[in-house]
Amino acid sequence: MSQRHPDRHAIPPVVVNRLPLYLRTLCYAQQEGLLTISSKELGRRLGFSAAQIRKDLSLFGEFGKQGTGYPIPQLIQALRRILHIDHMWDMALVGVGALGRALLRYQGLTKRGFRIAMAFDSDPRKIGQRIGPFVVQDVARLEEAIRMSGIRLGVIATPPDAAQTIAERMVAAGVRGILSYAPIYLQLPPEVRVEYIDPVVHLQRITFYIGPHEGSSAPLDESECQPRREQGQAQECEPESEDAP
Repeated sequence: MSQRHPDRHAIPPVVVNRLPLYLRTLCYAQQEGLLTISSKELGRRLGFSAAQIRKDLSLFGEFGKQGTGYPIPQLIQALRRILHIDHMWDMALVGVGALGRALLRYQGLTKRGFRIAMAFDSDPRKIGQRIGPFVVQDVARLEEAIRMSGIRLGVIATPPDAAQTIAERMVAAGVRGILSYAPIYLQLPPEVRVEYIDPVVHLQRITFYIGPHEGSSAPLDESECQPRREQGQAQECEPESEDAP
């Protein structure tokens, strides 16, 4: 087994998107007691072709032998190195509503190389609250805390109208990657990597394929897209809930 170190900017994003899926599936296979796995079996579990898997992995090295498959423990370790998760990544979370609290309590992050190290909110009723091992900090301290800790990853779980400002403050403090649950596109420098999680978008993609007559007959609440006015100005259509996914 030999590993190459290609320029990460030369790897197609679609390939990078598949690597965590390979890693997750290999972990499940290892939990089942398997020691090796073929590209065909890995593809069957993921819905990809064996040729696609072999092509993706070949960009990073030689990890298996024809006829014997991939050694699962070694390939897991190789993928962790490729994804730079062979060590723990600390993160700063901003927004401690229902979604933020759920993230603070979620144990699955630490098992996969990520750890929320600090949490912030602007609500005086939440500042100082203890949630598990965390004490919610005043978001006014965001830049200072990030700089002192050297954190490079941020998580945004704020209302959409606060997300852009929070993202800019994170980047100014040294954050290089952001996971955003706010349903709004963030305008940030190209060197800052942003990933978005919006379950509504995925559900809308699903309903496109299901068809027009399969849902509930209940009337649609269209208030989400009605203009809101603040200080005499119409606001962009965005969900009102502060914990909108």
